Amino acid sequence: MLLKTKPVLSLFFLLSLVMVFFLACDKDEGFPIDPGYVNISINPNSTEYIQLNNVGGWVYLYANPPSRGIIVYRMTQDEFKAYDRTPSYKPDSCSVYEPVEKLSKVIVDETGIMAIDTCSGSEYILLDGSVVKGPAAYPLFAFRTTYDGETLHIYN
Repeated sequence: MLLKTKPVLSLFFLLSLVMVFFLACDKDEGFPIDPGYVNISINPNSTEYIQLNNVGGWVYLYANPPSRGIIVYRMTQDEFKAYDRTPSYKPDSCSVYEPVEKLSKVIVDETGIMAIDTCSGSEYILLDGSVVKGPAAYPLFAFRTTYDGETLHIYN
């Protein structure tokens, strides 16, 4: 009986090892952009950010490279969304480096609830950053936000 279990255990071990190698070879490279370190605080009730005084309002904020900026969107009276302006689909495919570096960015359209990749034409909804129209497959990179009624913190 002992002689029959050794080949079975060896076969089981070999199959397990092969499965581990196949699962470890995932081709998905993860989220396509890295916005770098972001830690920003603003007062959305100040006149500097008057566009954020109403639900549905939005503003662009500067962020240090490699980020291309941030879109801040007011979801409700107490909830904000913040997205990186770097497109999630081939972010450098339309970038021009001469004479001045011009990078493709995501811009808010005239409706104020959609964002459009200036290069690929991909469209995202600002309610959650998800893709509405491709070729992008990934949503916008969303930063974490906290709001205490006075100060909005945007960070990752």
